[in-house]
Amino acid sequence: MNKASAQAAAQHTQNAQPSVGSIAAHRPHTVAAAVSDLEPDIDADLDTYEGYERYVESGAGAELPQGRFLDRERSWLAFNERVLELAEDPHTPLLERANFLAIFASNLDEFFMVRVAGLKRRIATGVATRSASGLQPREVLDLIWTRTRELMARHAACFQEDVAPALADEGIGIIRWAELTDKEQARLFTLFRQRIFPVLTPLAVDPAHPFPYISGLSLNLAVVVRNPVSGHRHFARVKVPPLLSRFLEASPGRYVPVEDVIAAPAHLEELFPGMEVEAHHMFRVTRNEDLEVEEDDAENLLKALEKELMRRRFGPPVRLEVEESIDRHILDLLIRELKISEAEVYPLPGPLDLTGLFGIASQDRPELKYPKFVAGTHRDLAEVESASAPDIFAALRERDVLLHHPYDSFSTSVQAFLEQAAADPDVLAIKQTLYRTSGDSPIVDALIDAAESGKQVLVLVEIKARFDEQANIKWARKLEEAGCHVVYGLVGLKTHCKLSLVVRQEGETLRRYSHVGTGNYHPKTARLYEDLGLLTADQQVGADLSDLFNRLSGYSRRETYRRLLVAPRSLRDGLVSRIEKEVQHHRAGRPAHVRIKVNSMVDEAVIDALYRASMAGVPVDIWVRGICAIRPGVTGLSENMRVRSVLGRFLEHSRVFAFGNGGEPEVWIGSADMMHRNLDRRIEALVRVTDPAHRAALNRLLETGMSDTTASWHLGPDGDWTRQAIDPEGRPLRNVQEMLIDARRRRRGSATP
Repeated sequence: MNKASAQAAAQHTQNAQPSVGSIAAHRPHTVAAAVSDLEPDIDADLDTYEGYERYVESGAGAELPQGRFLDRERSWLAFNERVLELAEDPHTPLLERANFLAIFASNLDEFFMVRVAGLKRRIATGVATRSASGLQPREVLDLIWTRTRELMARHAACFQEDVAPALADEGIGIIRWAELTDKEQARLFTLFRQRIFPVLTPLAVDPAHPFPYISGLSLNLAVVVRNPVSGHRHFARVKVPPLLSRFLEASPGRYVPVEDVIAAPAHLEELFPGMEVEAHHMFRVTRNEDLEVEEDDAENLLKALEKELMRRRFGPPVRLEVEESIDRHILDLLIRELKISEAEVYPLPGPLDLTGLFGIASQDRPELKYPKFVAGTHRDLAEVESASAPDIFAALRERDVLLHHPYDSFSTSVQAFLEQAAADPDVLAIKQTLYRTSGDSPIVDALIDAAESGKQVLVLVEIKARFDEQANIKWARKLEEAGCHVVYGLVGLKTHCKLSLVVRQEGETLRRYSHVGTGNYHPKTARLYEDLGLLTADQQVGADLSDLFNRLSGYSRRETYRRLLVAPRSLRDGLVSRIEKEVQHHRAGRPAHVRIKVNSMVDEAVIDALYRASMAGVPVDIWVRGICAIRPGVTGLSENMRVRSVLGRFLEHSRVFAFGNGGEPEVWIGSADMMHRNLDRRIEALVRVTDPAHRAALNRLLETGMSDTTASWHLGPDGDWTRQAIDPEGRPLRNVQEMLIDARRRRRGSATP
């Protein structure tokens, strides 16, 4: 889902897993991962408003009714509500419910850091134009404040009244300080004196000590102390060190929030000796953490981005979370000093910051989690008669291989492809895009090995990948030091396409081997995210990737390719023309349909093309994980359109575009979502799938996801999502992810997804 995230969650807990998203965007966003890893769908995309204005000014869509687009912010909040519904569902395994609560919280953090921050910036700068939904930014902001208040209260209630008691019944107690036994308190007092007290820094606020800077997403204690001699009352702030575990184990199976340990009466007396502690309250600030780098003015993008990263932590506040018991005088002080409005204050029952539940959910209690699934090697890459590593190049000379992760192992396919290329003396060159990768990346290690062995290695590292900027800067420098040619893409564009190209000497000729995927080269998230990838030795694809890499690393104006559609030049127009062609096929009585699976569906030009197809009678099915601005089921506009969403143990992340094409099906897979940022401000690539068996398999996947017998959420014309999980007889509907797991277990290594 959106895509919540290893990077964002790392700020919240040492034990964070990567999650749903958007993640954002954030970045963010499996559903069992945190949104940033998800390439969250909440990326700022602040040209949404200008993009819509340009679209309207062009005259496109003038014949279609006003009000046909749902609001994207409301749609994103509906996505996060679906994540919350998984946490509320008693049929979800208990520790997975805790994980979904953490994902919801992480997703919402990034939503405020990026989307809400962007809206506030637009309002403050006066660039407040109406969006495609017809709402002004101020109206959207009011809607967000109202809706997030409802969802955050529901989220807290789910934890307090449902998940926490259920965890306690299973021997995992999340308790408060007052509930600890004397023995547990004594044990934690020793821990406090030895491990916590030395790293705490109380900061006073008085004429000699200005109000301290409160870093984004940090937990803080607001403490009121009284001088017994003078009688004066003082305010102090104590930051909970972010490197401490979020929940401390008081005794086996009993956990207490770290802030409760710090705030224990005897412990506060240690922090403020000789003073009387009158009150303490927890609070947490969310800040604008979007980045603004003017690339045209930056002589060195790497240095400019590093400087901007330093400024990120000083962004203005966009949300203040406080314990609902907070003293009104302390709250007024925080509002005044943080320069935040009353509408941006969120009183909640403690503990605050439930992203810490990532650590609880990571416990080794398999009976409280989804059944373990270990991906196998794709049959077309597996050695049947020996235990040796497969010769992937030999396999690709026989046939294309369509991978479906996590059901097909990433490590024995894509990772093995690059590792074999690095070790093969006949490989002359490797070209690779990296948008996000893991901290101990075998992909990066393979590229370094290849460069050190004398191969030509070109790596395009996207150092502007949201919330991965710092990590990607580190990788870029490491790759450069090993002798790789490292580039950062094109000015003004993020490089989001997922591409690998290997050039190999075979006799007197050079052969190119390619991988085009829908997900990042990230071995860890490949076990959590649902993605597709095509491994091929097709020379048209190889030539296309050569041309595209030359464009990314040098100077090229190529805009057309053989088997690729590439943004920002040809991707939107290519898809719209194919949608329009389906109308022609339908009118001529030939087979026609449009089936699309994406993370987000927002682009007005694509949506209007889908509306026109529906109006002409073409069946249109949209399988979307996160944001969707379509109103399906509107009479005269979209009664032939269906929109579904699937969320579960894996984050649905692949992008598929399938067309009936008059009986000769056409299917594309790739990296692009239907958003302004993807189609106008990113290098994205879709590849046409030519193997008939692969096309049929992808169409079966889309049909299964859209089937009324499959558990999913259905979007209505009013923008509300309705969960369909049981049939009229009360029996559970099919779970598409469990079906695919079962299929892999039955026929391990099938040739097609």
